[in-house]
Amino acid sequence: MIGYAVMFGFACLVLAFALNLWRLLRGPTVGDRIVALDTMVINAIALIVLTGIATNNAVSFEAALLLAMVGFIGTVAYCKFQLRGDIIE
Repeated sequence: MIGYAVMFGFACLVLAFALNLWRLLRGPTVGDRIVALDTMVINAIALIVLTGIATNNAVSFEAALLLAMVGFIGTVAYCKFQLRGDIIE
């Protein structure tokens, strides 16, 4: 039963990645593109977690946590650059 749920999750993630890619390419503003990249990081975290569930591998969850931290820092850096034009003051 869990196999069907994992496959459904993978299908939803593929759809989410496709829609995020569309927003990334067609976003009218830079802010839309930043949000699309942040959402793609969240989807990548979900993909890593689903892979960990499917393979019963605990290391995947640590990798997802690291990607979450890096994704947060990257989003903050993009936004700070967009607002001020410089990341490091």
